[in-house]
Amino acid sequence: QHAPAVAVPDAEAADGWRMLRGDEVGALLATHLVHKRARGTFATTIVSSSLLSKIARAGGLAYEETLTGFKWLVRVPELRYAYEEALGYCVDPDGVNDKDGITAALLVAELAAELKQADRTLSGLLDDIAVEYGLHATDQLSVRVEDLSLIGAAMERLRSRAPSSLAGLAVASAEDLTAGSPALPPTDGLRYHLAGSGEVGSGRVVVRPSGTEPKLKCYLEVVLPVADPAGLARARARAAEVLAEVKADLRTATGL
Repeated sequence: QHAPAVAVPDAEAADGWRMLRGDEVGALLATHLVHKRARGTFATTIVSSSLLSKIARAGGLAYEETLTGFKWLVRVPELRYAYEEALGYCVDPDGVNDKDGITAALLVAELAAELKQADRTLSGLLDDIAVEYGLHATDQLSVRVEDLSLIGAAMERLRSRAPSSLAGLAVASAEDLTAGSPALPPTDGLRYHLAGSGEVGSGRVVVRPSGTEPKLKCYLEVVLPVADPAGLARARARAAEVLAEVKADLRTATGL
């Protein structure tokens, strides 16, 4: 059940290859399944990219979000496809109702082969997805501590003094996930939705203590509209700048 890592040729990378993020592979597989006319529900977790919701909607499919972990994802009714950003994929729930690297790797190979027949690439499909749905750039800030009380203190600091903006983007809404909701059970976490400004269409930050390590984890996403392929390089550069600024502001806001 090991999750597959996928790399693509990249002339700018030191060794000529770039490993794709889990959210990128998740979007590629979802797009491929929509193309194959998959039916059912697509699902991912609250810390993964919001891109999957748009791909599902465009394919006329139901979409669900769960807490992190496949113990939650596999409970989604009529599940057809699920992934989480930490390189976990369920592409054949009828055969393996859990994350499974073997079936996911086979589906990636199938997609790559079909693209090659059409003289296309995985990188090119990612570009097409960005132009169609907007560039969804994600990153993570993970702070390891020796003293676990620092994590609780950081969460309390955020709850008592919530940031009004991150990277110059206004915090349009803030959710304390400990309250739970009809869609999600209670969990120790905070979610911020960022208003768009300038080139940035929107943003999202989820902050939560790790369930397995002495870390505070912050999951970041910014979405930038892209008019055409010529604008992708600029959009990616701007997204990287904004994500770096969000990280810096979160360090200040958490005191870590």
